[in-house]
Amino acid sequence: MQDRVMAEEQSFYEGKIAKDLLTKEIDLVDRDPKRINDSVIKVDFEDVIAEPQGTHSFDGVWKASYTTFTVTKFWCYRILSAAIGIPLSIVWGFIFALISFCHIWAVVPCIKSYQIETHCLGRIFSLCTHTFCDPLFEALGKIFSSIKVTLQKNM
Repeated sequence: MQDRVMAEEQSFYEGKIAKDLLTKEIDLVDRDPKRINDSVIKVDFEDVIAEPQGTHSFDGVWKASYTTFTVTKFWCYRILSAAIGIPLSIVWGFIFALISFCHIWAVVPCIKSYQIETHCLGRIFSLCTHTFCDPLFEALGKIFSSIKVTLQKNM
């Protein structure tokens, strides 16, 4: 009876976790909440085009250039992300799934196996050290413990 209740609770929580992962709400306003692109992709008109003192175009040309640059950048990004963003998200999803798969099913088991083997070898090394080196160093300690050193100052 208790096992059935525990199994039902576990399946409830597993279903809830799976549903939460698939239906997670995304923030449509702040699309970089971890700020991974703060230092990389901030390119505005002023970062690309600048006229030094004494070399200015007409004010209308400057304003039209600003508007053209900004609108072109905006719409090109939107069109490219619509056309290429979804296929690339599939590719990146596959790549990160592959990395996760390799890490879970290959890397961690190899590391764990290595740790088990080195633990076994470490115990053998420790046993050999305690068997052969401890008596030797204990005997040397008893031999040299009777040596007394005195310092004298000769004048």
